[in-house]
This record gives sequence, structure tokens and C-alpha cells, in this order.
Amino acid sequence: PSSDCVMAEQLCLSDSTCNATYRTLENCALAKTRLLSLDHDSRVRCLNAELDLGNSSLLHCKCHRRMKRQEHCLRIFWTVHSSMTDGYLNLETSPYENSANEEHWKTDYNKLAALVSGKNCSQLAGDATNPCLRATHICNLSKKCFRLRTDYASICTKGAASEDVCDRRKCHRGLRNFFEKVPEDFTKRILFCPCQDEFCGERRRKTIVPDCSFQYNTKPNCLWLLDSCLEDHICKSRLADFQQNCQPVDMSPDGCSLHNHAACLQAYMGMIGTPMTPNYVSNSSVEVSLWCTCENSGNQKEKCDQILRMFESNKCL
Repeated sequence: PSSDCVMAEQLCLSDSTCNATYRTLENCALAKTRLLSLDHDSRVRCLNAELDLGNSSLLHCKCHRRMKRQEHCLRIFWTVHSSMTDGYLNLETSPYENSANEEHWKTDYNKLAALVSGKNCSQLAGDATNPCLRATHICNLSKKCFRLRTDYASICTKGAASEDVCDRRKCHRGLRNFFEKVPEDFTKRILFCPCQDEFCGERRRKTIVPDCSFQYNTKPNCLWLLDSCLEDHICKSRLADFQQNCQPVDMSPDGCSLHNHAACLQAYMGMIGTPMTPNYVSNSSVEVSLWCTCENSGNQKEKCDQILRMFESNKCL
């Protein structure tokens, strides 16, 4: 239990020494959130407080993507590891625990897939040639998958027929709900369905309702997108998870430093529903990107390009 940051925090607060150290770290993290520049003594005090935790369960705690108090858990993690954010683009340690075994969910998917296969082909026109359509039909047979997919679709399309712009924050929350609460065997097949034609590719590209979740009227600068992400505990955590699990290595045969494509795909899905939501760039390829540009980046052009390259030319992903 102590590996869970919420439990670890409770244990720490019940110990006077740990409590005092943790309160110091909270002030350090708060100063960073408000972009206050710390003087030398304050920085040393913050680093010492982190070191003082020593072997405390707080220092080694993690969070789970599907836990109820996820945001609270992530706030604790970044409070304890606030010095890690100095690297800006080097959030190498993911706050998330490795995935639990989800094999039992696959049985549900296979049962429902068999039901779809048994239906009259005329009821599912195009199902055989469009794997994305088939994955959607199978999702519709699962009450949870159907409900949460319908939820985000309705939120993300509100205002589309009028002059109102959609509520992007609510749309993102609905997407995160879908990808966190629906078994991965359903969500992965909907998002990564293999397409042979543009009709299928268009359906796949529109899975996340990009007009609301992905595209702005004009492309913002990627550095602005990153700043928005680092101010948000969930986005910062998903980015750290993505950087850890999708780290490309040129010399590696599979292009991945951790040699775990399933973990990389899961980390990619975790980015959907955050300020740095990625998506397919066209109907005819599997290339993905962020909706941002590096024009007018001045002397930070290299850093900006690095952000784009995490998605656009990432061999591991």
C-alpha cells in the first residue's frame, strides 16, 4: 500500500519529522507552480528536503492511471520530485506504476467480437473492409464502452452546428474518461485499427473528434503547448510517461530504448485528452503529430522542434 502516493502521504503526515520535510517540499512546488524564482538558499533548502526523505515510501511512491484520486496522487508525486521539472523536456521518470494484467478484459472483447461476426453481413455494411467500423460495432455491444464513447462524442461535438466553440476542457476530460475506464482491448482497437483505404483512415482520424479535442483555429506554438502541459499535473505526468516509454534509440533494432511497444502505445493514448493531445495527420497514413508549429520560435527553435519530433519522427512510436 505504501507504494501508492496517497497512502504514502498519510504515513508521512503521521510522522512529525517527515511531515515537516513534506511541508517544505509543498512550498517549493508551490513556488514553481507560480513561476517564482527561488534564490540560492531556497533552492538548496528544497533539494535538501527531497534528500531528507531518504528511504521514505513517499520518495518511491507511484500512481495508477485508473485510480479514483489520480490528480491528488500526481500532485503528491510532483511535490516530492519537484526538482525533476527543471529539465523542461527531461521528465524521465514516470509517476505511473506499470500496468496491471488486463488479460481478463480480452475475453469480453473476444466474446463480443464473435457476436458481431455472427450477425447478418447486411446489418454491418462495410464492416469487413473497415476494421475501424468493426471495432466501433464491438464497442457498442459493451455497455461501458458504448456509454463512455457516446459521452465524449456528445461533449466534443457540442457547438459544432452553431457559432459556439466547443468546451475543449470538458471534451478532454471525456476523452480521458474513455481511455482510462474502458478496457484497453477496446480502446486500442478503436484508436489503432489497421486501414487500407481513406474511408477507414478518416474514421480513425476522427475517433477523438479532432475539431474540438485537437485543432484550434490557428496552430499555436509548440512551446506554448508544452508550457500549458507542464502547468497541469495530469498532462505533465502523461508526458513523463510518454518520454520514458517512447524514448527512441537509433542504434536499437526496434527503435525503442525500453523495447516495449505496448507500453509506448499505452503512453501515447495517455496523451489524448491533455493540452498536448496528438492525432493522425491525414486519412491515408499512420503518421501522428501535435497541433502546433515552430514558426516564430526565435532562439528556442531547436527546443520547439524537439517537442514536435517526439511525435512526428519517433521511431519507437
